[in-house]
Amino acid sequence: MPVFKGAGCAIVTPMYDDGRVNYDKLAELLEYQIAGGTDAIIICGTTGESSTLTHGEHLKAIDFAIKTVNHRIPVIAGTGSNATDTAVMLSAEAASYGADAVLLVTPYYNKATQKGLIRHFTTVAESIPDTPVILYNVPSRTGCNIAPETAVYMAQNVKNIVGIKEASGNLSQIAKLMSLADGCIELYSGNDDQILPILSLGGLGVISVLSNVAPKETHDMVAKFHQGDIKGAADLQLKAIPLCSALFCEVNPIPVKAALNMMGFEVGPLRGPLTEMEDEHKAVLAKAMKDFGITLKEA
Repeated sequence: MPVFKGAGCAIVTPMYDDGRVNYDKLAELLEYQIAGGTDAIIICGTTGESSTLTHGEHLKAIDFAIKTVNHRIPVIAGTGSNATDTAVMLSAEAASYGADAVLLVTPYYNKATQKGLIRHFTTVAESIPDTPVILYNVPSRTGCNIAPETAVYMAQNVKNIVGIKEASGNLSQIAKLMSLADGCIELYSGNDDQILPILSLGGLGVISVLSNVAPKETHDMVAKFHQGDIKGAADLQLKAIPLCSALFCEVNPIPVKAALNMMGFEVGPLRGPLTEMEDEHKAVLAKAMKDFGITLKEA
């Protein structure tokens, strides 16, 4: 049985104006996602600004999300690191809290060879043998790519490495991965503008930024595809393209936090080195949101 099937929200980490994590607002966002039909929550991923949370904040946010969601939908904890020992520590803690799975990003900055990736991910996975592991391939942010052969080797040889979030944007690579995998790996899109193409290659769903602002539509897009309504799913994908573009016109999660603030959620600022969205880009984002049918709070 897969970790989840459908649309998983890579949820933001809301903050007060002074930069502290706002757990009351996080609870509100979690309820909004569940009410909107979201199929899983991904806490403390890239969109959740995990790289600028302290280890204490990171773990508290994971624990809080698991307790708040309370088994209504799966909670997947982002516990990756460029240091293997740190990833082991975060993953073991998340597993002890009851995370349904962990999401492990490729080591960033110091990177790794393919042999190094196998050792890194295997070490982390074997430290939490009863918790499923989803690999996260996002070379544009980490400078490190998981080759299809490497992902398949790990899925075949490490019992709890079960899936991969593919955000390489390289559909040819993803097709090769699924050809080699022959069903041994669960595939999730990591790019909101490629949900349908990746579903067509055997993907189960998406780990989504778009879902933060459009949970129902993101869920419906995947559900329609799996129900055989390919045209309905494609219509939603194509309708979302301008909004997807606007949500990534500056580095994630700058635009999605701006979008949620425009909607009245008051998720607060970003932590440095991220800065607030440029005014001209905010205007583009606001238009894309309105065109998609999202109601904005009056200024």
